[in-house]
Amino acid sequence: MQKIPTIIYEDQDVLVLDKPSGLMVHKDGKSEEYVLTDWILENYPEIQGVGEPLVIRNAKEEIVIDRPGIVHRLDKETSGVIIVAKNQKAHEFLKTQFQDRLTEKTYLAVVWGNFKEDSGVVDVPIGKSRNDFRQWQAGGNARGLLREAETSFRVLNRIQEGGEHFCLCEVRPKTGRTHQIRVHMKYLHHPLVGDTLYAKGRPLVLGFSRLALHAWKLSVLLPNGKRQEFQALPEESFQKLAK
Repeated sequence: MQKIPTIIYEDQDVLVLDKPSGLMVHKDGKSEEYVLTDWILENYPEIQGVGEPLVIRNAKEEIVIDRPGIVHRLDKETSGVIIVAKNQKAHEFLKTQFQDRLTEKTYLAVVWGNFKEDSGVVDVPIGKSRNDFRQWQAGGNARGLLREAETSFRVLNRIQEGGEHFCLCEVRPKTGRTHQIRVHMKYLHHPLVGDTLYAKGRPLVLGFSRLALHAWKLSVLLPNGKRQEFQALPEESFQKLAK
């Protein structure tokens, strides 16, 4: 069955959606699978041309990927709140907020292991992994350009099942690096449940059949001058772990 988003909020400038897990935000130049931007153009054709394309260059070719309305992105397996610009003026307005870190993003994540502390901050730069071209890595062993990255977390509940410990956490990335939450949790030796890239070989547990990461809340100033917080209700696998 084709996965489609749910509309949380809409006005003349923006569209706020609840993206399901398993739906990629835009094309990647490799796969032709149905993506969020396909749904956007089917339902809002006037958004065509809004924003900036993604240009991927390699030794053989240059690939230009349209990203109509996209201001920020979520990983394919991450569910939750994403905001889309409906016109170029709104796109520039929102883009500046994300660049200047004026938005507030709150995620729910389920990680392996038991944190000793109830909260903390990871302020460790991220670069490319030396061992796997698909991965990013935090700390001095990463290669290439290291970009600052900061993530705060708070433990909401501790769970024990099948002799293993887990934590349900509220996570707030201050910066927006690729795979940031996944990379920082791995750096702390608490990779995410269901993460096939950063927790290889670990089984699916606690009822999850996907990456246990959900974009729960997004607080943003809208082009109409109002600051609003949008929420996407997490799926049952998250809800049943809450206290």
